[in-house]
Amino acid sequence: MKTNYMIGVEEVSEELGVSKGHAYKVIRELNDELSRKGFIVVAGKIPRAYWETKFYGYNSEPVAM
Repeated sequence: MKTNYMIGVEEVSEELGVSKGHAYKVIRELNDELSRKGFIVVAGKIPRAYWETKFYGYNSEPVAM
């Protein structure tokens, strides 16, 4: 099973419970952050790993319980 690398406006809207217009605004802000860091961005989409880091605090290291 293939997992999509990018997350789009539909999924952002659903995850946050906001309108598509607001989801586009969130994606634009995240893409601006990535662009300032020197990454190439795709309009209307955000890398899933970056999304999960920003909204859920995930990182590559498992957290010890």
